[in-house]
This record gives sequence, C-alpha cells and structure tokens, in this order.
Amino acid sequence: MHNRCVQYAELVSSHITVCVFRDLFSRSRCLFMYRDMVTVAKSYYRITMALPSLRLAMLLGCFSGHMSKIIDDSMGFPGADFCVRLDNDLTLGVLMYAVTTSVYLDLRRRGFDVSALRYEDLIARPLDMCRVILEFCQLPLSLAEKAVKAFDTDSQKNSVLAKSLIGNFKEPRMTPQMKIKLNELLKKCGMPLIDEPGIVEGTLSCH
Repeated sequence: MHNRCVQYAELVSSHITVCVFRDLFSRSRCLFMYRDMVTVAKSYYRITMALPSLRLAMLLGCFSGHMSKIIDDSMGFPGADFCVRLDNDLTLGVLMYAVTTSVYLDLRRRGFDVSALRYEDLIARPLDMCRVILEFCQLPLSLAEKAVKAFDTDSQKNSVLAKSLIGNFKEPRMTPQMKIKLNELLKKCGMPLIDEPGIVEGTLSCH
C-alpha cells in the first residue's frame, strides 16, 4: 500500500512540471507547508460542504472503494492504485494529507531541494518563523514584520472558502472507532499515526 501511495503521489506532484519549474526558475526555493493531520481532515470536511463537486465525490466514495477508484480515474489519476472507501467524515482529509506528504517526501528522495514548514510553528511564533522563511528564501529579514501583518487577512476572502462562510459548518467529531480506522490507513501509507509526533523530514525550525 505504501508503494501505491507513493506512485499515486508521484502522479499528483507532476514530476515533469516540477522539473520544468526548477529549470526555468533555478534560483527559486521550494517549501511544503503542512499541519496537524486531524486539523487538516476537519478543515477538508468543511471545504467539501462548500464545494458541491467535492461533496458529491465524498458521498459517492462512502459506498465503496470502487467508487473512489471511478472518481480518481475520471480525474486522470490511477484509481486502481489507491482504492479507499471513504467510510467516515475524516477519511478524505487524512487521505489527502497522506498523499501530499508522500509527494513531498518522494521529491526529497529524488534529490529536489525542498524543505517543509509546519503551520503550527508559524502560528505559534510568526515573527521568528517568518525570519526563518525569509532566510531560507534568501530574502531580506527586514521584511519579516510586514509578512506577519498578512496573517490578519483571509487569503480566501470573497470566495466560497472564506473563513466567514466555511466557519459556519460544524466540524465532525473524532470517535475512538474512527481513530482506529484512520490509523490503519496512515500505517499503510507509511505516515505517522494520530497523536504521534508528526514532524516530517526537512522541516524548518526557529530553534
């Protein structure tokens, strides 16, 4: 299953696109931002409530892994390589966490110069982490305070994903049964389990 997860992730990452981007912008720096997987899953659930097409995909995926395969195939992804039944409200978000994190780790294994940024660190110490990011990107550290001011603005403002809108949707509750099933999925994908330290390789830190 882990190999299948990586194969699926390789397609999503579009290896050719990354190569072209690197060749065209050789001085650019690449960052992968991630956050706590349960928070991701709950946020993704609320996003599905705001996007009808994604909500439909989630509902169809509840019937069987075969439905998830059909949906993936229709989107141009190898559904047979990642056939997972979306049997609870958090499965889709955890699945997306596993896939995107696998993309990042696979790129590092291939030798790409990419590092990670943990969202929780950014929120806990915004000024310090902005300095770390600017240093990593070889930009003036004097821009850090201006960067922190951007935290006050909703990046999705005036869209259906604005905080003022999706914040009205109630988050699903994590039950012990859901946790067991989600951990089984994460284990198959080679990801850290829920409640385990989720710091991925190459994560930037201000410590």
